[in-house]
Amino acid sequence: MARNKSILTEARQIERAVTLINLGARLQVLESETDLSYERLLRLYKEVAGKSPSKGQLPFSTDWFMTWQPNIHASLFLNMHEYLNKTAALDEIDAVIKAYQLYLEQMQAQGLEPLLSVTRAWRLVKFVDNGMLTMTACSKCGGHFVTHPHEIARHYICGLCHPPARAGKGKLAGSLGAEYGSAHAH
Repeated sequence: MARNKSILTEARQIERAVTLINLGARLQVLESETDLSYERLLRLYKEVAGKSPSKGQLPFSTDWFMTWQPNIHASLFLNMHEYLNKTAALDEIDAVIKAYQLYLEQMQAQGLEPLLSVTRAWRLVKFVDNGMLTMTACSKCGGHFVTHPHEIARHYICGLCHPPARAGKGKLAGSLGAEYGSAHAH
């Protein structure tokens, strides 16, 4: 990836990295999305976050996105991301950042704890780009939700229209969708 090494380009890269660090991104995301050296990113991370970055592998399974509440959160984020991609001329990582900021605003406005980290949001977009996950419309409400690509779209029903039997009864009862599950019990 040969990019022009101007001072302005580098400044934009640093600004992007700082934004990602402030959102809680893992170092691997910064390495992938900027041209800054590992050493500079490490110094920047320590300066901005006030601590060393988390170590270890990034989550690589699509399974997390398929569970009930994470799917609702991931779907909310991905719908915002898709909308920004269609309506704004943004670099891919900037669309992830903006969509994630919108997601956080929605969580705060609803008084909910965000389940999706910026690193998982970034990974979700990579999974969609690589055809490992997609969006499928719910056959009841018409909303678009994260699914595996082989999901039979005609019969797909989302987790909001058909919550699991234990929805809203566990320790995560305050999370997104719990009100729906308990208010619409049969």
